[in-house]
Amino acid sequence: MANGLWVAVVWWRAAAEFFPCTLISSILTKFAFHAGLGVGIIVLLFSAGFLYLGLKKRKLIRLKEQYFKQNGGLLLQQQLHEHDRTTNAAKIFNAEELEVATNHYDDSRIVGRGGYGTVYKGILPNSTIVAIKKSKLVDKNQIEQFINEVIVLSQINHRNVVKLLGCCLETEVPLLVYEFVNNGTLFEHIHNPNKSSKMSWETRLRIASETAGVLSYLHSAASIPIIHRDVKSTNILLDANYTAKVSDFGASRLVPLDQAELSTMVQGTLGYLDPEYLHTSQLTEKSDVYSFGVVLVELLTGKKALSFDRPEEERSLAMYFLSALKEDRLFQIVEELMAHEDNEQVKRVADLAKRCLKLKGEARPTMKEVASELDGIRAMANHPWVNIDLNSEETVHLLGEMTDSIVYAESSNTTNTGYTDSMKNHVMPPVNSGR
Repeated sequence: MANGLWVAVVWWRAAAEFFPCTLISSILTKFAFHAGLGVGIIVLLFSAGFLYLGLKKRKLIRLKEQYFKQNGGLLLQQQLHEHDRTTNAAKIFNAEELEVATNHYDDSRIVGRGGYGTVYKGILPNSTIVAIKKSKLVDKNQIEQFINEVIVLSQINHRNVVKLLGCCLETEVPLLVYEFVNNGTLFEHIHNPNKSSKMSWETRLRIASETAGVLSYLHSAASIPIIHRDVKSTNILLDANYTAKVSDFGASRLVPLDQAELSTMVQGTLGYLDPEYLHTSQLTEKSDVYSFGVVLVELLTGKKALSFDRPEEERSLAMYFLSALKEDRLFQIVEELMAHEDNEQVKRVADLAKRCLKLKGEARPTMKEVASELDGIRAMANHPWVNIDLNSEETVHLLGEMTDSIVYAESSNTTNTGYTDSMKNHVMPPVNSGR
């Protein structure tokens, strides 16, 4: 310390001999001025940066609040609060956690695309794997209806419906968060040769029965009926056990109890679209019946609902199938796998598909009748000595009661396979509409 002070004194004396004191003072003053100016500029830049970030964050918060209100967030919060005591309410996610879950919606996370949006695979902080559907622009006049659909779907705990976990309303378009079903779509399993050969007739019949059960439930068990409006094999997901999970309710419509039909802009998928709905714009539950009939034919034939690679008379699978039935060529068009199966079962399912594909909706069976008949066909596989007319109303009613009992007995002994406990039962109680 003493040595350092001595050196400083010597340096100062030497400088004083060669430079006037006024010059030294001037240099020090200028140095201090420039140093202070530099520090001031740095402080100013930091202040401006913080101010910019603050304004940007405040603007982003205001934009999120605007989207939240625009997408019906306040109404949804109110509705969820009212239903908290009676249902597992859907969670309202924030935009940031879904961005992180999807790695900022990276293309590698895309697991599906459809007419109503893109589906991403997401991983939540608790390691839960989810499917996040990013919708296309929503008609602002339909926001209240969208909210009601979210409420209804959040109350459906049917084991064969993809469970809606929640939504995010802080973005320009609503985001829906579903349970992730890991075994692809029925479409892939029917039309991929490597997978279709592994799907036995028994499995196909069970998938058809489970799907019909869901549509029957939506049409008649909910206090306000729900028309799916886009029933097709790509909207039927399969889990590891090939259990059917009906998905994509983006086009669905709630039908007030005092209305048998709705006038809507025609939406759906070519090949599955009800021709009566296409021509009249009158949507009824029978539109789902027609679409399901096409799915039945897909399961029977292994052919796509619409293909421009086929000859003109075969492009529409529904028309081709009906024509083949009229010419008694059923077993010429069914998938090779069916040739070794119970011909009587295949014939009955084909006849059911034929009735689902009637041009006039009123001539088609209801989904409740379809579900009962399919359950009856499955039950008869275990009792080949039974040979009765499945088309009679009395038989459908009796088989419905019989198979409901069978399903209830089976489901009461079912173990949890990784989904929620509420999905153990096939038969679900009626739910409130959310209105």
